[in-house]
Amino acid sequence: MKHTTTPRTRRGPGPARLIGRSLAFVLPVVLVLSGTLAVTRVNWSGDSSDSVLTAAEAVPASGPDTTGSTRSRAPHEVLRDELLLELQEQDPEAALTHLQRAVNGRPSLARHCASIARALGRAAVKVYGPSRAQSYSRPVCDTSFASGVAAQYG
Repeated sequence: MKHTTTPRTRRGPGPARLIGRSLAFVLPVVLVLSGTLAVTRVNWSGDSSDSVLTAAEAVPASGPDTTGSTRSRAPHEVLRDELLLELQEQDPEAALTHLQRAVNGRPSLARHCASIARALGRAAVKVYGPSRAQSYSRPVCDTSFASGVAAQYG
């Protein structure tokens, strides 16, 4: 039996080279576009009326606290109160949807998301009862809404 000793040649570039070429083309484009979008969101005029603000930032929330004095409230406190009111006026589904949108739009609220969702769960049990409140559970802020329902019920 005779074996051939002619070297085999590759046909075309290998997968690593193709991936590298693709990244070399796509990565600069993505970086330029994301930088352009970031620059367009900055208020360069200095006029605060043109800036992009969320509802919690637009209106300073100040009112009497438990001691009777006025103080500025944190954005997560304002959001929690708005969502609790929305839960009573509409339903927990609307409140959870707005919570998710607020956290997506303002990532600094993410650390307060679980506590707000638990508060919504506890309030939902008071308004709708345990079984109906549990039916609104969604994976917003992990399972904090469901744990709030369980804590209020159990």
